[in-house]
Amino acid sequence: MEMTLRWYGSKFDTVTLKQIRQIPGVTGVITTLYDTQPGEVWSRERIAALKEEVAASGLHISGIESVNIHDAIKTGSPERDMYIDNYIETLENLGKEDIHLVCYNFMPVFDWTRTELARVRPDGSTVLAYTQEAVDALDPENMFESIAGDTNGTIMPGWEPERMAKIKELFDMYKDIDDEKLFENLKYFLERIMPVCNKYDINMAIHPDDPAWSVFGLPRIIINKANILRMMAMVDDPHNGVTFCSGSYGTNLENDLPDMIRSLKGRIHFAHVRNLKFNSPTDFEEAAHLSTDGTFDMYEIMKALYDIGFEGPVRPDHGRMIWDEVAMPGYGLYDRALGATYLNGLWEAIVKGAR
Repeated sequence: MEMTLRWYGSKFDTVTLKQIRQIPGVTGVITTLYDTQPGEVWSRERIAALKEEVAASGLHISGIESVNIHDAIKTGSPERDMYIDNYIETLENLGKEDIHLVCYNFMPVFDWTRTELARVRPDGSTVLAYTQEAVDALDPENMFESIAGDTNGTIMPGWEPERMAKIKELFDMYKDIDDEKLFENLKYFLERIMPVCNKYDINMAIHPDDPAWSVFGLPRIIINKANILRMMAMVDDPHNGVTFCSGSYGTNLENDLPDMIRSLKGRIHFAHVRNLKFNSPTDFEEAAHLSTDGTFDMYEIMKALYDIGFEGPVRPDHGRMIWDEVAMPGYGLYDRALGATYLNGLWEAIVKGAR
């Protein structure tokens, strides 16, 4: 297991590589080329420059999150092959630069969805939160405008203004796409890219949908154990794997997280380990990583990863905003640093207890 932190690049992130380097036990970053658009080819030169910037800080790139999937691929439109060809070229360039992990998602229209960016918790920290009641009351085509003013001037992945500007067009693109069609389009994409993944040993780690149910009537398929096993069976290649995000799968309390991890042995290439606190099955908020601060047993999650022999990168995720820090909601320095240290402590105890 390697402890990492998400880094949004020197242009966008309030957290610096120097600060990340000082978190005990963190040796790598998960990053991407943040000013690229879905469908755009990443040049080898730009990838190399990003690698060099990270290496100069004493860290390295442990994986890419994300190389975003163009909507033409998700909807299976006539131009999808052109965008898949571009994706393959990007994967080739990543492989040539010795980068072997790509996290991606297949969520229609929106990335992750939250209804509050700064819910105040009893300890005075603020957190991302979600209530289904609030979603049901929203007009999805105006949702971005309703929360955009509360982002501390930052841009959240999946909620970029240029993307939200064409929200009506995006909903129209997905009007005839149901779960089965989305599975079919994902299978087509994976079958096309697996040869280059095998050539360059690139692990594709699909991120679960968040929350793990349909939002605004849009299909969501990467939501539970059965669907993940189906996805891996339909393209049965070891490079076709998952990002196990405890917070995303955990939005559905019917998901048994340790059991899911154990059922995915050899196919979890990346892990986001974080906690949630539930006020009801459809009202949840981000919590500190500490087990007792939320709903999940973080020890059991880390123990399950250890039991399957997981050796990939882990990162804490969606921290609280604490100590008056001003940063992208969920992605400040302080609480994620605490989370990384806590998870490393759990891992050390598990390793020593197994001897």
